[in-house]
Amino acid sequence: MTTTFDTDTAVQRVSADLYAAHIDPKWWVIRGPNGGYVAAILQRAMTDTVDNGNRPARSLTVHFLTPPEAGPVDIHTRVEREGRSLTNTSARLTQGERTIATAVGTFATGRDAVEYSEAVMPDVPAPKDVPSRLIEGAPPHAKMFDWKPAIGPPDFTAGGRAITGGWFRLHEPQVADPVVLTSYADNWYPALFFRTREPVGVPTVDYTVHFRTGLPLPGAGPEDYYLLAFRAPLSHDGFVVEDGEIWSQDGQLVAQARQLAVVLPR
Repeated sequence: MTTTFDTDTAVQRVSADLYAAHIDPKWWVIRGPNGGYVAAILQRAMTDTVDNGNRPARSLTVHFLTPPEAGPVDIHTRVEREGRSLTNTSARLTQGERTIATAVGTFATGRDAVEYSEAVMPDVPAPKDVPSRLIEGAPPHAKMFDWKPAIGPPDFTAGGRAITGGWFRLHEPQVADPVVLTSYADNWYPALFFRTREPVGVPTVDYTVHFRTGLPLPGAGPEDYYLLAFRAPLSHDGFVVEDGEIWSQDGQLVAQARQLAVVLPR
């Protein structure tokens, strides 16, 4: 079944390295569409360009140059290198004469190597025990998701550390693949909101997601929630750095993210 997210991030191949897509206004934040939504469109085109199910997504980095308008956009993709087990790709999202965003991505097979994990999932109640809640004044795109805050103090309290998170999924249930998780990693509200009493805008400058396993997970279902945890350890000179983790309900770290964002008064 095709979901709203599928439709709104859909790309149509026009030629070998050109795709057409459409920016939908329902994904708007303050100055344009949510960055995770734009990144998901780029990720979908790059995945189609690789066109090899044996090489799952491993890394995506997006640089956001300027906000697009609602309407049609083009994605220009390129396979930079294709080796025996790893493919490097790049993409540009354009609207008319403007370049909106650029991206690089890596798709690769698994390897036999040292295996360990020192990552620890945050200790939070199960999704069924956490009520859904949107923050007051949330932008339009927030309605596309089901939010269950479970990490950090109330927003805009200026009383705690810059840590936030909770259980999260699309409001219209959908199995989480790399394109969906690309969106998740930039859709929770910023951790900076817990260090200020004044609402601020935090548009993304650059954004990286590392996928730590093949996706979708075996046995994953459309109703599954994922635990998002974000920390912003440094805000300086008008920029903030935020680190994020995405966990499955059974405690597997499935993705890590980092972004640099501008801090703007509202």
